[in-house]
Amino acid sequence: MRRIFNSHILLLILILSSLRISAQTEPKREFRAVWIATVSNIDWPSSRNLTSNEQKREFIELLDMCKSMNFNAIIFQVRPSADAFYESKFEPWSMYLNGMSGEAPAPYYDPLAFFIEETHKRGMEFHAWLNPYRAVVNYQEFQPNPFPLTYERPEWFLNYGKNKYFDPGIPEVREYTLDIVTDIVQNYDIDAIHFDDYFYPYKIKGVPFPDEKSFETYGGSFYPEDRDAWRRNNVNLIINQLQSRIKTIKPWVQFGVSPFGVWRNGDRDPRGSDTKAGQTNYDDLHADIALWIQRGWIDYLIPQAYWHMGHEQADYEEVVKWWSENTFGTRLYIGHGAYKLNDPKFNQAWLSQNPTEIERQLLFNKSVSKIQGSAFFSASSFRKNPYNIRERIAQTAYAQVALTPVVNDNVKMVPLPVKDIRMEPTGNRGFNLVWDSPPQNKEKQAVKYLVYQFESDENIDLNSPSAKVVLTGESHLHLTKKDAKTIKTVVIRAVSRNNDVSDPVSFKL
Repeated sequence: MRRIFNSHILLLILILSSLRISAQTEPKREFRAVWIATVSNIDWPSSRNLTSNEQKREFIELLDMCKSMNFNAIIFQVRPSADAFYESKFEPWSMYLNGMSGEAPAPYYDPLAFFIEETHKRGMEFHAWLNPYRAVVNYQEFQPNPFPLTYERPEWFLNYGKNKYFDPGIPEVREYTLDIVTDIVQNYDIDAIHFDDYFYPYKIKGVPFPDEKSFETYGGSFYPEDRDAWRRNNVNLIINQLQSRIKTIKPWVQFGVSPFGVWRNGDRDPRGSDTKAGQTNYDDLHADIALWIQRGWIDYLIPQAYWHMGHEQADYEEVVKWWSENTFGTRLYIGHGAYKLNDPKFNQAWLSQNPTEIERQLLFNKSVSKIQGSAFFSASSFRKNPYNIRERIAQTAYAQVALTPVVNDNVKMVPLPVKDIRMEPTGNRGFNLVWDSPPQNKEKQAVKYLVYQFESDENIDLNSPSAKVVLTGESHLHLTKKDAKTIKTVVIRAVSRNNDVSDPVSFKL
């Protein structure tokens, strides 16, 4: 009976602690992501000759680098063309994994499952990046064990430039793309499906895209001079269908796109931006991004604003302002060309050190409404660390931990507060602070936690810039013996898949 009484007292203390802190405002929110490209082994794996353990170790090093900069998401290229970095029932293992298309890792592991698990352990989101229509890169080069579907369904494919593409005008191709995405969403605990800027390919001067046959077959009511409108309609159809399919399977999984930085130039359309980009989404890639965000077909947008501030044809400031004024309620993040830093091939602005162009852009973003975060291309840029950009960002723009924005604003998926917080010794290495999360349905179940730590002379203020905050995907936090002596109070908030947060619960060490 005494044990039951004491447990009730403890529960009451936790509830009262929660109530006292619950008046605090929302945690800081900002999307902070990096693209990890696998095509041509840009970022991972660094070689096609690594063992499975070396591949895992390399990925963990990338993750830990991102975590040290207070990033909270990665955008990983799981399908660079018609290949896979996961166990796919439709497409072969990528040759970028170990040099041979269709060859599984040996010893076997599922890279995507491993990536997701390790990313979530660190409290970060995993966005699965796919290229929808690129089928074979450099198809004229020798292809070890080439993609069988290009021989089984040759009518689905078109050669353009160096690459082979799925023909977006064929309805069966759209269904195939839907099947690829469905397979990933159903079988993996991803946080988002992410498409990049490649829909119809970038135009090659003087070389028309050879889709005459599919236009004749499926053009329907579009007149011959309306082929561009037909192409845009083809892309519109797949975007709308994907949004519906993803949300039907898992409502919390986001659908995001990182388009080329310019929708349309103002000299072609008064609604466009004051830019003179050589190609644009609408006119060349046949991707009418403005329509998609007006109709709510995507959850977030990351325009690739890879120009510098003051660029003559596409000034970074002009590009970013245009997108911020045309979001139509869609979450807006900005894509930064970190790969250009300290590269003499680019404008002098990218060679500037005090501050760097990236720092200037991040500072400018804070002055522009509706921008809720950034993504950087690509991970190798930070691994090279020009001008100590990792340390600069971590110490300035990203000095505080931030939670990613809520996925669905109109749906609340608030998890229950944590319970049974306790300290468990771990030998000479200190202690583990451990807690439990009450079971809930999948939408509301806690998947990560914000852990605030306060020393004895600090007020418990969850908004204090000096508060030490950890974002973790695990239900425990290691504390050294020194930590256990200096930290007197911790506050824990559970976070759902929708990025809604629970009431805070405090615990005195």
